[in-house]
Amino acid sequence: MEKIKVLIADDSTVVLDVLSSFLAEQDDIEVVGTAEDGLQVLDILRAREVDVLLLDLVMPRADGFTVLTQIQKEDLPQRPHVIVITALMRDDFIQRAVNLGADYYLLKPFELKEVYHKIVEYNQPMEVQGEAPVRGAQAIGSLDEKIANIFLSMGIPAHIKGYHFLREAIKLVIANREMINAITKDLYPTVARNFNTTSSKVERAIRHAIDVAWTRGQMENINLLFGSKLYVKHEKPTNGEFIALIADRLAIEQSEKSA
Repeated sequence: MEKIKVLIADDSTVVLDVLSSFLAEQDDIEVVGTAEDGLQVLDILRAREVDVLLLDLVMPRADGFTVLTQIQKEDLPQRPHVIVITALMRDDFIQRAVNLGADYYLLKPFELKEVYHKIVEYNQPMEVQGEAPVRGAQAIGSLDEKIANIFLSMGIPAHIKGYHFLREAIKLVIANREMINAITKDLYPTVARNFNTTSSKVERAIRHAIDVAWTRGQMENINLLFGSKLYVKHEKPTNGEFIALIADRLAIEQSEKSA
């Protein structure tokens, strides 16, 4: 099996050492280089094929946003999937990175296993749908981007745990609609296993994420998202209602696209 070629870019030598050492131990990963600034990143991308770029946003000489912009402009040997890894928590930074082509966004501190799983996830083999070959990774990235955009419009910040639990729950329900009918028996435990935590913590964190959206008063955006005035400020949905609403909306979009 061909190994996944990974380039790691971070201005912290500690992060570079920890990530490169951990990933080098994985049988299906080849660390093809490390870089401490954006210009080094671009030099490596111009010189060789890279499947996945782990990219910090704050770097000297050229920051991560500049690197993302150049990746879109240049004729590289291979355009890599980009997983942004950064301590920047502002929603506008996240949105900007996604708009510039980032496939995924991980906030520091991160779990090494989560980084590994995302690298593998974005390098699934080609799948054929109809006549057009579509990479499974691209479809996943597209769904993550849509969910991220929805959360941004609702005012749910990416640095809270509920953001990640809620996103995972929505993706699980899209894949298997029956899970919404067994939210405490099946959905919460599945999310908990994926994040190595407990069902009760998942439930509380998701509730907190929804509370944040309502506290920030994003009612207009929320109602606009669903096409009607579903909610007012003091009328919050249950976790299950909220997950089902977003999952249904995204599932309809997917079915319309494939039709």
